Amino acid sequence: MKTIYFDDFKVGDRFESPGMTVTEGQIIDFAMRFDPQAFHVDVEAAKATPYGGLIASGIHTIALTFRLFLMTGALHAGNSLGSPGFDELRWLKPVRPGDTLRAVGEVLELRPSRAGDRGIVRLRYSALNQRGETVFTVIGNQIVRRRPPGSE
Repeated sequence: MKTIYFDDFKVGDRFESPGMTVTEGQIIDFAMRFDPQAFHVDVEAAKATPYGGLIASGIHTIALTFRLFLMTGALHAGNSLGSPGFDELRWLKPVRPGDTLRAVGEVLELRPSRAGDRGIVRLRYSALNQRGETVFTVIGNQIVRRRPPGSE
């Protein structure tokens, strides 16, 4: 996999992942460990909620979206140095068993660091379902290595 350094990103670049289908078992397993609310863990109880059925935890949706984005190869151990945080987190539609999600990342802004060896890439992460509906968005501030001297 070719490393994409901070210097290689351009505002407007888009990265799109393959799809991943979310199963009922994955939704319940994640929620039992991290977000055990009835509409995430109990199929029958979830029917009586405003959602009308089982839905994935929003935290699960964040994790899935980021995992899918990593599958694009835009970020990996060779260039990613972590993140100081997210902005504008929005859950727009519930994720249900059988939904197939894909992630799209769009570069919004590039800010070189004063340290000189890295920069912040601001990306809008979106998760879309199999109908092309956006189910989740967030703006991530990703710390990315700059191209090492002499590596061009």
